[in-house]
Amino acid sequence: MTTVELTRFRVEPARVEELLRARPAMLADFRADRSGFLDARLVRLPGDEWLDIVTWSTPEDFAASRAKGANLPGIGAFFAAIAGLVSAEEGQEPPVTGS
Repeated sequence: MTTVELTRFRVEPARVEELLRARPAMLADFRADRSGFLDARLVRLPGDEWLDIVTWSTPEDFAASRAKGANLPGIGAFFAAIAGLVSAEEGQEPPVTGS
């Protein structure tokens, strides 16, 4: 069962381009440094808010990533463009069953 991280955050309009420019390096750093990282999707919401949907192999992989924080330059640059956290949640995708 995979783990899904849902992080909603605010970005000031003047920093949106910075956030988007930093995204590819952040994803490259995650692929290189974060065991169990599977995928990430970034969604723009109304009101200067964004939702990052990140998929991990296990809850332990997600916890280990969270403990590392912004330990690499690409991750740090992405996090630096964020004005504030709105919410953070974690859930598990149920297994696909054929019926």
